[in-house]
Amino acid sequence: MNRLADRLAATRHALDRAARASDRAAESVRLVVVTKSAPPSVFAELAELGVADLGENRVQGAAERLAGWRTAFRWHFIGSLQANKVRKALPLFDVFHGVDSIELMQRIDRVAGELGVAPELFLQVNVSGEASKHGLAPESLPAALEAAAVLQHARVRGLMTMAPRSDDPELARPHFAALAALARRLGPPGAAVELSELSMGMSQDHLVAVQEGATLVRIGRHLTEPSSLA
Repeated sequence: MNRLADRLAATRHALDRAARASDRAAESVRLVVVTKSAPPSVFAELAELGVADLGENRVQGAAERLAGWRTAFRWHFIGSLQANKVRKALPLFDVFHGVDSIELMQRIDRVAGELGVAPELFLQVNVSGEASKHGLAPESLPAALEAAAVLQHARVRGLMTMAPRSDDPELARPHFAALAALARRLGPPGAAVELSELSMGMSQDHLVAVQEGATLVRIGRHLTEPSSLA
């Protein structure tokens, strides 16, 4: 029995149902399989299973992990990116989910121009207000979008947040709903920066996230950890 294939199929089916229950097309939700705890040997199997998007959270060692697979997937950086790692990260990743300051966004744009790449960015918003979480405060988002509107090389595609960890996914719902409301209010169609994408939801709360409008969910623990595939 192929545990990874079975778990992946079940996850995709659940995402499709959650999207349709919210009157959205199944294809409106993109699955980012988080491989940070998986050995690189799993990449071949994921490619065979039709996975297009993989997520990693470390720049250190990423060049070695991604060697031979850089163009096989769309690579998402889902960790907290330090400014001094931007130059190393940009050639390795296509999408950055944790852009948590105007200064970081502008540095990514500047270095992207020097390297000739065009990364997609998600502004991380600390909707919950937890001191332990990175992210822009909701009230600082308008200023960030003004800065995003004049980027020359990078492009802000949407917003990202992380709900407080809990065994009850329903506790994440108000945080995801709040992020979706911010996107509708500050980045509607036709705005200088259209916030058409929402990166929210992980292994424990991804279905609630989809119900609240997520277009990307980041799932890894029960898909790719070695213990789950034994």
